[in-house]
Amino acid sequence: MNLNLQDKVIIVTGGSRGIGHGIVTALVEEGAIPFIIGRNKVTVLEAVKNIKDKGGKASYALAELTNPDACIAAIEKAVSEFGQIDGLVNNAGVNDGVGLESGNYEDFIESLKRNVVHYYQIAQLVLPHLKKSKGAIVNIGSKTSLTGQGGTSGYAAANGARNALTREWALELLPYSIRVNAVIVAECYTPLYDTWIKTFDNPQEKLASITKKIPLENRMTTAQEIADSVIFLLSNRSSHTTGQLIFVDGGYTHLDRSL
Repeated sequence: MNLNLQDKVIIVTGGSRGIGHGIVTALVEEGAIPFIIGRNKVTVLEAVKNIKDKGGKASYALAELTNPDACIAAIEKAVSEFGQIDGLVNNAGVNDGVGLESGNYEDFIESLKRNVVHYYQIAQLVLPHLKKSKGAIVNIGSKTSLTGQGGTSGYAAANGARNALTREWALELLPYSIRVNAVIVAECYTPLYDTWIKTFDNPQEKLASITKKIPLENRMTTAQEIADSVIFLLSNRSSHTTGQLIFVDGGYTHLDRSL
């Protein structure tokens, strides 16, 4: 299916690794131009180089997303280079383990900054450009907003806010024909997930205990499967879809995992 994303400039935060990189790769395959915003210079430059080496188009800005001035500079760079912004994928974040019992006020606030405050700021910065292009926003969220996880109050709260902002922005931006949706992730196998699994004494046993609880095919979701849903929501093929929380999780969040 042609998603009509050729030469569309899409901002992707955290687009050099994991799910973000999968989204960037899918965008390039559709002829879009991903603009990656991230803080890891090595992985960001590598991702952009790989795209260009294969004949695709991409650019980037190095930014710590908890720094407001860095966010402003990043969007200014994107506009300076391309003169347009056609979509935004708010993806960057980290499950940082700031719990209720184990955390504290300062760490909780920092967790919100790492995981949802920059969603708001980046969306606000790109809004004038999305009004011109009638672009779309896709927020990446987590099952923790609905299921909880234990020991991660900051991350869970941030993801609850991502869901709420998705609905709020979809409503507020109706007059501009800007669609806003979210893709909610449960168990997706990324390099970061692999690193976490390897912290256990028996990684394969731990992984098997997780995958057996994923109803559809008892397997992890792939980054490609997340990316495919994201780029569909960015495209005009989903032109009447807004305010939706799309769960790409093999039924993990809503189906009975005891079966």
